[in-house]
Amino acid sequence: YLIEKIRAAQWLIKSIEQRQKTIKKVMKSILHFQQNFFNHGVHHLQPLILRDVADDIGMHESTVSRVTQNKYAQTPHGIFELKYFFNSSISRGDNDIASESVKQKIIEIIANESPSKPVSDKTIVKVLQEEHDITIARRTIAKYRDMLGILSSSRRKKLM
Repeated sequence: YLIEKIRAAQWLIKSIEQRQKTIKKVMKSILHFQQNFFNHGVHHLQPLILRDVADDIGMHESTVSRVTQNKYAQTPHGIFELKYFFNSSISRGDNDIASESVKQKIIEIIANESPSKPVSDKTIVKVLQEEHDITIARRTIAKYRDMLGILSSSRRKKLM
């Protein structure tokens, strides 16, 4: 009986150690891929998918997904869920930009708008194209704005 309990305890300890190693591998890979984010902030977040990290550490995507669920990292720029570092890309001239970076730019554009004349999604598309070389559809702006909990320009104007 005692030997059985000792084996169970050893198995549990080994499992916890393996989990820690996996989390550490995943985090090191995220640090590698998102180095610009950690050094310079949210605007430098790179497009990254689970497969990139999985390939980097030699594990399956589902393992990376499980490991990053409900885990957080404290960074110089705040505390972020590990899932935050995985995001899609949007075309930006000759390279891509992370969708989270685009969302941040949308927040900034709207934060700097005139309250009496809120910027439309179409105007945001134009600003992103002209000032940041980001090509994005108006409906994508609307989707991101909704995700961010930002009202449409007509509704923002009515709040005045």
